[in-house]
Amino acid sequence: MTVVGVPTEIKVDEHRVGLTPAGARELTGRGHTVLIQAGAGAGSAIPDADFVAQGATIVPDADAVFADADLVVKVKEPQPAEVARLREDQTLFTYLHLAPDAELTHGLIASGATSIAYETVTDPRGRLPLLAPMSEVAGKLATQAGAYTLHKHSGGRGILLGGVAGVAAAKVMVIGGGVVGTNAARVAIGMGADVAIYDRSIERLRELEQTLGGAADTCFASTLDVEQGIAEADLIIGAVLVHGAKAPSVIRRDQLPALKPGAVLVDVSIDQGGCFETSRPTTHSEPTYEVDGIVHYCVANMPGAVPITSTRALTNATLPYVLQLADRGVRDALLADPGFLEGLATIGGRLTSEPVARDQGLDFVAPAQALEGELAVA
Repeated sequence: MTVVGVPTEIKVDEHRVGLTPAGARELTGRGHTVLIQAGAGAGSAIPDADFVAQGATIVPDADAVFADADLVVKVKEPQPAEVARLREDQTLFTYLHLAPDAELTHGLIASGATSIAYETVTDPRGRLPLLAPMSEVAGKLATQAGAYTLHKHSGGRGILLGGVAGVAAAKVMVIGGGVVGTNAARVAIGMGADVAIYDRSIERLRELEQTLGGAADTCFASTLDVEQGIAEADLIIGAVLVHGAKAPSVIRRDQLPALKPGAVLVDVSIDQGGCFETSRPTTHSEPTYEVDGIVHYCVANMPGAVPITSTRALTNATLPYVLQLADRGVRDALLADPGFLEGLATIGGRLTSEPVARDQGLDFVAPAQALEGELAVA
């Protein structure tokens, strides 16, 4: 049977936990051992007693979790102290976002551990089932955060997103029509804003016309159209995703003077390096900064602001995969599901992500080849 360990998240302002008591029950009911670091669920309003009631064991600290766990289940990318605890015979299952983080990539390779990234696992239709729930949360939060940041006391233009009778609503520009962008647009529409959503897929734009009921303008994201759109927008939400790779910059610094003074940029792509040239990661405690009169909101773990919602939504999505890893073992679970195999990032001191290798100039081994090598060694 597998020992599954869940440490307390230590990324700044992160309050989620990698597993709920419901997940603990499913695992322990199958004969697996679940180790929860004391207090790991506190930020998500889950007391230790709730885990214990479902068969989990509470351990005092992260050292105890990492020392005994075969499979470590987390939320955010491991911090340096956590990378140092990883072992070659251990598997880490969490969000990794390696493309913009060469230090983490090298740390995971050096550890020899097997690491599987939530954000690159795909389903049979090519969708991202473990990224989708947090993208949904982040998209909704992006509009809420942008609306608040537009307040004058937050450094913004001082405009109400939905306007009032006789005064026009704010113009919201959403760049990227995926899960994040769709949810951002829905909330902006609900708040009464004048919304335009940009994407490079005509097919996706047609889908958005139907999904949003024509309540938002759909625009092809040519460089010229984006350049013209940013000059009119009060709030710009960056929701650009390139599967497993660093996000491209869709707004350059030399374009900022074309924006309205006090306009707000919300970069939801910041985990993958950011889609605005002037983006840099911020925290919930200090969420914004200003460049050339433009306010930037670039919090790297936006769903961590609503952990009661986010933790439960995340476990709902990840639990079937955690059960496969625990029940079948890493190799069998990954080889049985090509989409799950796409999540493999490192194993045995080798990088298995082609987009990360390309972004960082590293060598890589195809995931299936890496696993076959492991099997041959075994």
